[in-house]
Amino acid sequence: MTKNNSDRDHVRHRPPTNLENPRPLIIACPQLRSGVNLSRIVRLAGCAGITRMVVCGNTKIDPKVARDGAEIVQLERRRSLAPPLARLRAEGFRMVGLEQTTRSQNLHHYHFHRKTVLCLGHERDGMEQESIDLMDDLIEIPVYGLPYSYNVVTATTMAVYEYCRQFPNG
Repeated sequence: MTKNNSDRDHVRHRPPTNLENPRPLIIACPQLRSGVNLSRIVRLAGCAGITRMVVCGNTKIDPKVARDGAEIVQLERRRSLAPPLARLRAEGFRMVGLEQTTRSQNLHHYHFHRKTVLCLGHERDGMEQESIDLMDDLIEIPVYGLPYSYNVVTATTMAVYEYCRQFPNG
């Protein structure tokens, strides 16, 4: 049985899936060492329908890496995370830190709240204790080999994917 051309024709890069509701997930991150890492996280946010990030410092976004995310994602730049996290908590957001600690929950078993701020750590040092103390929950991604942790972009991607899986319509 041979297939006709229409069976082999595939449309590439179809348009984004429309969300029924705006995605109330905010990514918060300390000043990252790498503009490439921050740019990749901005691109991830854009792809996931996340429109807001709180970032510390002046790390530059590379538009070639961030692509359309640089235009879609609003960056709120701050000197530290504590004041904006307190404000977001007052707005009903749950603070969730992505960090390996003795009280972290496995991402595979964690149930996100719809209104979540996902707080990231620094590429080398992870989350500062001051930020850890502000978290409602801490989650981690199991590591099955060395090194002991994933790159900040990889870990963020896995956590955002799990959030989106739990709330596919926004």
